[in-house]
Amino acid sequence: MVFVSLTSAYVFRRGLPTFDGQTNSYVHDWGNVDLPWVLLAINTVVLLASSVTIELARRKAARQAALAPVSSIPGVSLGDEKNFPWLGITVILGSAFLVGQWLAWGELHNRGFYVDTNPSSSFAFLLTIAHAVHLAGGMIALIWAARSSLLHKPPEARRIAVDITAWYWHFMLVLWLYVFALLGLAR
Repeated sequence: MVFVSLTSAYVFRRGLPTFDGQTNSYVHDWGNVDLPWVLLAINTVVLLASSVTIELARRKAARQAALAPVSSIPGVSLGDEKNFPWLGITVILGSAFLVGQWLAWGELHNRGFYVDTNPSSSFAFLLTIAHAVHLAGGMIALIWAARSSLLHKPPEARRIAVDITAWYWHFMLVLWLYVFALLGLAR
């Protein structure tokens, strides 16, 4: 709902003139923001990769939960399964995305754009910061899910933690693609 509201405000404000008290007239103060598109595209690829790694972690947790009853039978061996740290890689990629966003905001500052430069820059910062805050919440959930794996919680508990986190993380990817497209197409 936050992003639907922000999108509505973005579209509405983009076409709305403001009253300039010095000239006693209405002016369009919506400026163009020179976004660091290459850096934002790299961030998008990083977030896409993290979505793939969390999906692999989700499938691994589901497989372990499904096979847990069989593996508890004495004398039954399922063989050695490769134990790749997909959740850990997702945490690293999520952190890289947040660092990339920080660098993008720094690049905007280097280009002379701040939150209060014009309404367009305000919305660019607002949309990307709101997404970063939501993604930081996802990072907390990722760490919690990784903790459940490291503490060797029961397979079903790990599956639930990873499953819920993965769905949220995939939503963060879709939301970022939406924000990225909104900033790119509506300029």
